[in-house]
Amino acid sequence: MTDELDLLRRANPVPGDGPHFGDGPLDHRAERRLHALLDRPRTAPSRRLAGRFRPVWALTAVAAVAALTSALLLGGPATTPAIAAPRPLAVLADSTPVPLDRLAERAASAARDGTPRLRQGTHTQSWSLGMTEGEPPITLPQERIVRWTPDGRHTELVVATDPRHPGRPVLTDEDGEPRPVHDGKVISRQTFPPSWSDAPPAARPPHDPARLRAYLAETVRTETPSTPELLDATEQLLDRWTLGARESAALARLLADAEGLRPVGEVTDRLDRRGQAYVYDDHSGVRHMLILNPSTGAVLGLEVTFTTDQPEYGVRAGDVMQYSAWLR
Repeated sequence: MTDELDLLRRANPVPGDGPHFGDGPLDHRAERRLHALLDRPRTAPSRRLAGRFRPVWALTAVAAVAALTSALLLGGPATTPAIAAPRPLAVLADSTPVPLDRLAERAASAARDGTPRLRQGTHTQSWSLGMTEGEPPITLPQERIVRWTPDGRHTELVVATDPRHPGRPVLTDEDGEPRPVHDGKVISRQTFPPSWSDAPPAARPPHDPARLRAYLAETVRTETPSTPELLDATEQLLDRWTLGARESAALARLLADAEGLRPVGEVTDRLDRRGQAYVYDDHSGVRHMLILNPSTGAVLGLEVTFTTDQPEYGVRAGDVMQYSAWLR
């Protein structure tokens, strides 16, 4: 196991303490992507679609990650294979879709007392489909806790979730110190120095809808973000901050004004929470599903699924490309 982890660490082309970035270390999101994107395939989907394939691995990287994943999750050659994409979330039968405008009003009402408050740090469960042309896709489910200290440093603990118990948290930070509990093997445990960046999503997010929209636009580096870009910026925001009531209400309001995001009804997410689902069908062949708390407007999860077959990558319409669920 130690040898395999060392091989993966050495495969990282830009370690955070390397000499290539004299201005300062990469932030935690870039660091995670570098660990995932060990290499890029020579043949990839279109630029627009490929931008949402996280991670996309070359053949050698897939082999290495598959071997590591087997060791982390399966426990031995005799156990049942566990690397499989989750099923897409299904809208509950006879549930009533709630318009996003109405849910945004509920969120604004719930935010009047200002609690809960914004908190730096996050607790996330995620599933990302790794694909390479001509090879079966694999999924590595992960759980991640990021916490900031008063001096500006932050720690990140990532474990492989136990596929025998989907949705069950395997990390805890009840005493202020993130640590694995029960099942789950540690993938990485890192401490980062104080951030040198004050740009979004590192900057404190505003709780005014117009200012928050500008903040998300800066996150994805465009003045007029499309709905998929807003959802991508939302994911980046939630990977760094746990939103308070006022920030959640502002986010619900600006998403209510986004084009093409339509209500489809109630779902039960992968952490067994009830939420209202809103769907955007992207012309690039994917569907985005946003899951919101029906009372507070807080984002519970984001799911991206294929709407068309991608036979060269071994995926079909309806397969889950990526899913993130945020915990408080």
